[in-house]
Amino acid sequence: MTKPVRAAFIASLLLGCALLPAAHAFDASVKTRLDARGIKHEVDGDGDYKVTYNYSKEGRTQLVFVSGKTESVGGFQVREVFSPAARVEKDRINGAKALELMAESRKNKLGSWELAGDVLYFVIKVPDNLDAAQLESAMDIAAQTADDMELEISGDRDDL
Repeated sequence: MTKPVRAAFIASLLLGCALLPAAHAFDASVKTRLDARGIKHEVDGDGDYKVTYNYSKEGRTQLVFVSGKTESVGGFQVREVFSPAARVEKDRINGAKALELMAESRKNKLGSWELAGDVLYFVIKVPDNLDAAQLESAMDIAAQTADDMELEISGDRDDL
């Protein structure tokens, strides 16, 4: 192989690798903010930051996630904070309940109810320039709102 052909071949390999999706999204700025607040976390298989809230007084836990990546919308870098509340099939979420959740979303000042697959999530979409305390506050809101809904929908069950 001549030098120009070899260089073009290597460049095409490198470019091809750059176009492949990353196995895990990872954003160290989230880790820095969580660490600054002393929040224990792990990174899940999707690259999201997973935190388990422990409501020891009630004997319950609640998962909350901070997306490991941002999305650009209208010049904003937006990150999602989300917490699961129910499973559609298992918890028999029907049309009437969906309408109730939509009405509740209208009343919420921060966050709304969304479905992803078979899971009902409370999702807060925030500009990514939040400081550590603001990110923690969004996480607190998502966790508490989702856990309250989980209690309402499933009773004492604590699956999520």
